[in-house]
Amino acid sequence: MTDWTAGYVADLGYTHGYYPELNPLAVKLAFLRAGLVCPEIGTACELGFGQGMSANLHAAASVVQWHGTDFNPAQAAFAQELAAVSGAGARLHDDAFADFAQRPDLPDFDFIGLHGIWSWISDENRACIVDFVRRKLKVGGVLYVSYNTQPGWAAFTPMRHLLAQHAAVVGADGQGTLKRVEGALAFADRLLASEPAYAKANPLVAERLKFLKTQGRAYLAHEFFNRDWHPMHFNTMAECLAPAKLSFACSAHLLDHVEALNLTPAQQTLLGEFTDPVLRQSIRDFMVNQQFRKDYWVKGARRLSPLAQAESMRQQRLVLLTHRPDVPATVKGALGQAAMNEELYGPVLDLMADHLPRDVHQIERTTGLPFGRLLTALVVLAGAGHLVPAHPAPLVDTLRPTTDRLNAHLIGLSRSGGDIGHLVSPVTGGGVPVGRMSQLFLWARAQGLATPAEWRDAAWGALSGLNHRLMKDHKPLQTPEENLAEAQRLATLFAQTELPLLQALQVA
Repeated sequence: MTDWTAGYVADLGYTHGYYPELNPLAVKLAFLRAGLVCPEIGTACELGFGQGMSANLHAAASVVQWHGTDFNPAQAAFAQELAAVSGAGARLHDDAFADFAQRPDLPDFDFIGLHGIWSWISDENRACIVDFVRRKLKVGGVLYVSYNTQPGWAAFTPMRHLLAQHAAVVGADGQGTLKRVEGALAFADRLLASEPAYAKANPLVAERLKFLKTQGRAYLAHEFFNRDWHPMHFNTMAECLAPAKLSFACSAHLLDHVEALNLTPAQQTLLGEFTDPVLRQSIRDFMVNQQFRKDYWVKGARRLSPLAQAESMRQQRLVLLTHRPDVPATVKGALGQAAMNEELYGPVLDLMADHLPRDVHQIERTTGLPFGRLLTALVVLAGAGHLVPAHPAPLVDTLRPTTDRLNAHLIGLSRSGGDIGHLVSPVTGGGVPVGRMSQLFLWARAQGLATPAEWRDAAWGALSGLNHRLMKDHKPLQTPEENLAEAQRLATLFAQTELPLLQALQVA
């Protein structure tokens, strides 16, 4: 019998994650910051879309025609359900990469994205993807790919290999992936307790293993227990993509664009001696001990003139995604936490606190900040997830019916589970973090309930009917009275802070 899984974990569904790097608006902002021409994205494709959250949210909140595939039929079925509900027209399949690549009904694409796929598939599938990109990505088009990289995984790679071997050899057939994962983790504890020389030579391995044990087991199964697991050096990635005529454009993580957050002055000076882009990235990975990269590649890089870059950046619209008082005073780069100067960041955050989109020119004119310093502040805030790009106002009105349909469906699902942590905004063109309790409050509002007390009762009724309880201080609350009190606190906080934000983003 043919193994359709190709060694990939298939008996556990992937997480319902959302990945903003796949949002075409995010692509444009990163390219602008890097001084590169970004194509107008009208057709897009996601390879290995998991549960299809990103593909469906981006399809609903844009006029981009989305296509994609994920070989797991259960995940593809859920993704197709979301596409049907929204009516956005995303065409999502359950083909293996080789079969999808041969479909005659696919257009050429302006954008192709892969999140969390490249490092976990076989060499044959990687070659198939490169050939697909070579044939189907338009000239000037963009590829997004995220992957495990070296040297960040160098110390832990032998431990991962041993864990996967233990799960494959000791884990009994029919036991299920979760039990094999638990068994492998328990074995790792016993192994480290025996004080192997490997652990003494690599003291951070025990710390990383301790962190991994706090993660969801389904995530760990997909991350570490597939047959294929290949952290790849950056120059090897460049060699893999060369047949598709791709060159490195920029990091999809905007904080990587601010070197002061990531490199010491001495490191910046040393890196500045090298002009070859692949060698520069390879050296930089050693400087920050990179273990995961999120990159944009382009088929034919074209640089913007300084004037065109400045003019385009001034037209860029942004909106604040975080409640103003909740924005921390620091931001984390590879060097650790860095303070955000209140004189620079305060005026921007105060202006944007109403969660209404503004273009950079409006922000510049109102705050009076010098353009160069303002751009750094905006990139830092966007890289930290507080500011996000926004659509033009007329397009928002066009998209609202589609996003409303999808949000209503996702909110309804919160009554039976808490797997989905994002809703979709026609303003931002993508996902907005919304926890399960907040989704239940939105569901209660949709039923005509108007007060936090009514939302509390409806939300707790849905949870208690499933024998679910609320958590406080990382512990489950035991009594109905404790749960109701916590639900009341959360409903009041939702009404005061989160609901106005969601209304401004046209999620509620």
